[in-house]
Amino acid sequence: MKNKMSKPLAIVFNAALVSAVSTMSMSTNVAFANEQTPSASKTAKKEMAGLAKELKVFEPYLGTWQANFAVQDGQPPVLDVSKWERALNGTTVRTLHSINDGMYGGESLIFFDKSKSSIVFYYLTTAGFYTQGYMEMVSDNSFVAYEDVTGNKDGITKVKSTSTLNGDSMEVATSYLKQGSWTKPEKRVYTRSDKAVVFK
Repeated sequence: MKNKMSKPLAIVFNAALVSAVSTMSMSTNVAFANEQTPSASKTAKKEMAGLAKELKVFEPYLGTWQANFAVQDGQPPVLDVSKWERALNGTTVRTLHSINDGMYGGESLIFFDKSKSSIVFYYLTTAGFYTQGYMEMVSDNSFVAYEDVTGNKDGITKVKSTSTLNGDSMEVATSYLKQGSWTKPEKRVYTRSDKAVVFK
């Protein structure tokens, strides 16, 4: 049985209150840090570096990846660089990706939605459209993402992608619901990379 997973508030602060709380918090943190033993400090840092238990399945994906897209003969190469990282104290996984140094790119926030008991995500793009969806784990090293698309000028309204992690490589197969019909899955293989995600 599949485990179902899924991939603006404006808060106005009083400046004086923030300053007072910040100063008090800093003093408390310094005092606490001075009382900690090296072992306790090391343990605390290790705990802080992890992901929330609902997101731990994504820990092997953290880091930077790259993939060369298949292109027709005579066409320029297409390189996608993607970075997965821990965010918001481990309650969120943030991904950034950029194709050909910012020709196109996007950012995703993946988090556990308690009201839906699933992992959901939002994906914003440089092309002006965005998606939202959820994820399902289909095995220990593979998940499927289902997305609803808003504002795509090419008539894409849904996306389905399957990501499979195999050591230091990750295969992603993606299909698009375009003008009412699903496209044939496009497969790409990502490998570990030391490149930077670049935007214009």
